[in-house]
Amino acid sequence: MEDAEIVSLYWQREERAVAETEKKYGGFCRAVALNLLSVREDAEECVNDTYLRAWNAMPSEKPRDLRTWLGRVVRNLAIDGWRRNRAQKRYDGVELLLSELEDCVPSPKTTEAVIEARELGRVITAWLNTLPEDDRTLFVRRYWNGEALKALAAERRTDPAKLAQRMLKLRRSLKAYLEKEGITL
Repeated sequence: MEDAEIVSLYWQREERAVAETEKKYGGFCRAVALNLLSVREDAEECVNDTYLRAWNAMPSEKPRDLRTWLGRVVRNLAIDGWRRNRAQKRYDGVELLLSELEDCVPSPKTTEAVIEARELGRVITAWLNTLPEDDRTLFVRRYWNGEALKALAAERRTDPAKLAQRMLKLRRSLKAYLEKEGITL
């Protein structure tokens, strides 16, 4: 079923919209949640919350790209869940991703965080658009979808250490681009 048809089902308040969403994007949503949370039960709860959020939000929103919209929702819910449970030291997925990016992406600590985060997003998008498609896809899969470095390396039939070096080079490139654009690190 096409995305527009699924969105239309949400707009018509058809319960089948959730089933069609699960059929088409359930695996993707589960993978994103599991990559960030590392606990299957919590990832499953996160995916279910994503469907609930889609059901409640869809009448006022009409996403052009349903996969991207769902990916953003599930990712944000997974990060919220990770933050809630962080004190329990149960999740290593997000912790590893954030530690890899901390030297090139500033952390929001002021009341201006929302404005700065939007500007940061704009600049990162501009940087991503300067990359070859393979590097851009790799960076997004690693740092947005939270996919494991070993899995990405296996898929690309390369040594994880080589891929780690490539990711380091990309992070350094991002850091230099952010500094050039006046983003304080």
